[in-house]
Amino acid sequence: MSTTTTFGVDGMTCGHCVSAVTSELSALPGVHDVVVQLIVGGSSTVSVTSDTTLADDDVAQAVVEAGYVLTPRRSLL
Repeated sequence: MSTTTTFGVDGMTCGHCVSAVTSELSALPGVHDVVVQLIVGGSSTVSVTSDTTLADDDVAQAVVEAGYVLTPRRSLL
């Protein structure tokens, strides 16, 4: 069973940024799909599909390795 989790990432401005984040997140164990919706000047949406639930710290570290910042999760309530 796959799990898809959506994160916000700040600082991405172009296709190279998308590629860097996609590459780092794809390297995490169990990840088999990464979809980035680039929002220049804002928080881009990154959806990660994996075989297991990913730890936020692992995702944050991968995003930092790519050179960007994971935005804090916000409640929808």
